[in-house]
Amino acid sequence: MEEKGISRAVIERLPRYFRYLGELKDSGVERISSHDLSVLMRVTASQIRQDLNHFGGFGQQGYGYNVESLYEEISRILGLNREHRLIIVGAGNLGQALANYVNFEKRGFIIKGIFDIDEKKHGRLIRDIPICRMEDMKQFIRDNDIDIAVLTIPKSEAVEVAEELVKSGIKGIWNFAHTDLNVPDELAVVNVHLYDSLLELSYKLGGKTQ
Repeated sequence: MEEKGISRAVIERLPRYFRYLGELKDSGVERISSHDLSVLMRVTASQIRQDLNHFGGFGQQGYGYNVESLYEEISRILGLNREHRLIIVGAGNLGQALANYVNFEKRGFIIKGIFDIDEKKHGRLIRDIPICRMEDMKQFIRDNDIDIAVLTIPKSEAVEVAEELVKSGIKGIWNFAHTDLNVPDELAVVNVHLYDSLLELSYKLGGKTQ
C-alpha cells in the first residue's frame, strides 16, 4: 500500500530506522550523521536522506540528525503517539504467544480480547485477557472501539472472518493466516507469511545454487 506518493519500500524501512535510533538514544548518542547511520544500518547515506526527505528531512548540513528528535518524529509518523486497541482472532499457539508479548503494550498496542471457536478455551485468561466466543466478536469490536484485528487462524477460516471484521468497522488487520484477504482498499492490511520467510532463508542458504 502506498500513501501520499511514498513507496511501500520506504514505509517498510521506517520501523528499522525507529529501532536503530531507539538503540542510539538509549546508548546516550545525541546526534548522528547520515554516513554513520548508513554504516550501522547497511544502507547508503543517500538512501537515508531520500527516505527522510519524504517526511521533511530533519537533518542539518554539517550537524547530522538529532537522534532523540528524529526518533520522536518517526514515532509520530508510525502512529505510535496514540493508543491502538487490538483483538486476537485465534487462541492457538501463535495467538497465545502474541498475547503474551508484553512489548506490544509498551508501544501503545493494547490487546483487549481474544476470540476462538474452541468452546474448551472460552473463559480462559491469558495475562488477564479473556478468550471469548466468536459469536461475540462483532459486538465486542463496537463496544470497545477496537481498530486492529490480529488473525492467527487457518486460511480456510480467514476469508469469512475478515468479511465479518470489515462489517464490524475494523480499521486494520495484521494477517498471519496463509492467504491473501480480499478487503476494501481503505482497510489497512499487513500480511505476515511465516512460511514465505522460511523459504527466503532457504534461498539465502544456497537453494539458488543447487
